Amino acid sequence: MLARLPLRLRIFLFFGFLALGGAALAAGALWLGWSRSEGAAGPFVTAFLVFAFLNTGLALAVFLLFDEHVAKPIDRLSADLRLRAHSGVDAALSTDAARWLGDLAPAADALSRSLGDSVMETADKVARETERLRTEAARLTALLTEIPIATILLNPRGEIVLYDGQAADVLSQIAPPRLKAPLTDYFERDALDTAIAALPEAGGEIPLTLRALPDGSTHQARLKPLAGGGHMVLIDAQGAPIAPRPLVFDFDLMEATPSRETQDTPLRDLCYIPFDTETTGLSVESDAIIQIGAVRVLGGRIVEGEVLDTYVDPGRPIPALSTRIHGIRDADVTGAPKIETAGRALHHFARDAVLVAHNAPFDIGLLRRDADRMGVAWSHPVLDTVLLSAVVFGTTAEHSLDALCARLDVTIPAELRHTALGDARATGQALVRLLPLLEGKGIETFGQLIAETRKHGRLLNDLNV
Repeated sequence: MLARLPLRLRIFLFFGFLALGGAALAAGALWLGWSRSEGAAGPFVTAFLVFAFLNTGLALAVFLLFDEHVAKPIDRLSADLRLRAHSGVDAALSTDAARWLGDLAPAADALSRSLGDSVMETADKVARETERLRTEAARLTALLTEIPIATILLNPRGEIVLYDGQAADVLSQIAPPRLKAPLTDYFERDALDTAIAALPEAGGEIPLTLRALPDGSTHQARLKPLAGGGHMVLIDAQGAPIAPRPLVFDFDLMEATPSRETQDTPLRDLCYIPFDTETTGLSVESDAIIQIGAVRVLGGRIVEGEVLDTYVDPGRPIPALSTRIHGIRDADVTGAPKIETAGRALHHFARDAVLVAHNAPFDIGLLRRDADRMGVAWSHPVLDTVLLSAVVFGTTAEHSLDALCARLDVTIPAELRHTALGDARATGQALVRLLPLLEGKGIETFGQLIAETRKHGRLLNDLNV
């Protein structure tokens, strides 16, 4: 039981028990003296009270010294070692803070650097091979973009595992494209189910008409089965020229994973939507959103090419004080979608995902306040990177977005700081590096993580309903 408590709390309890034990021994000694004397008990009680007060003060003073010079440095040293071990961050070990620990910090630094050097050669080989594959993917992307056929691959559950630039254009006319989304989030189910059922009789390919949601516009397409399960959907994308877009795919999604309740799902198996908003001010009750930015994290990495970035017309002037922070002016939001439209787009982008924000009560509060206007319910699971930082680095560490990113070796370009997409991407990069640190601490499922973050409720309230 005690082994599960934080190190500093266990040390505090140790000194607390030491102070109580000293007081108990003193009380016993004074009682023994009083019982054998014929005097009044008053002087003995006074002596006990004075001793108990001084003894408690001494124990507290020694604890504070021990906490500052031993417990806190151990926590910082542990966090730095986890950064190196699990997130690949070459964090400088807190050797100065840990100087009271003797040779422990230098020895840990030497060991971690020795182990790091042993894997650098392998990392270089992986990097070279990754660059070669990236070049080949770029060539394939360019080739597919020139072909006027939109290509979408579906896994056996009907979820999107690949789409090209042409398909991204088709999907984005309906809603933001995203991996792992059921194709039925974009097109009516009946035609697709009918075509899949008819495939064995159609010689491996069948034409179909896809009807978009919700406006009912139609797209002519062909459906083919994939070896090993799943389907390929080819949509006629003839029309205006389309700007090249990246080929977006994750073939790990082809593998079936058991369906679980969110609480029981491993952290790596969840989809996350790190997002941020810029606003007219800092009041959840009276201010309005003027910009939304979001990225997607799937399989422990940010999905390049899947972003949501939009201005929002607040229907009111933007205060000059707010413009000084984020640089957004009235002219920027003129003609932008209202929160009803922009909020629904974010809601669709975050379907079946965990919302992630830094200081989430503010951003989530704004969305939930305007939920009726959007016509949606913001009942998503929520993670706050402030609380994740507290779980990994302790409550006493600084938990601002800048401090967290600096600790995790995440760079926020100056021109993107205080933009919705820039801060959302920084939050996503921080999340990607926090996940292995959480797993390294034995936190493997979403339910376990929420139980840990709720221990830091004095920092921020938990928003999971």
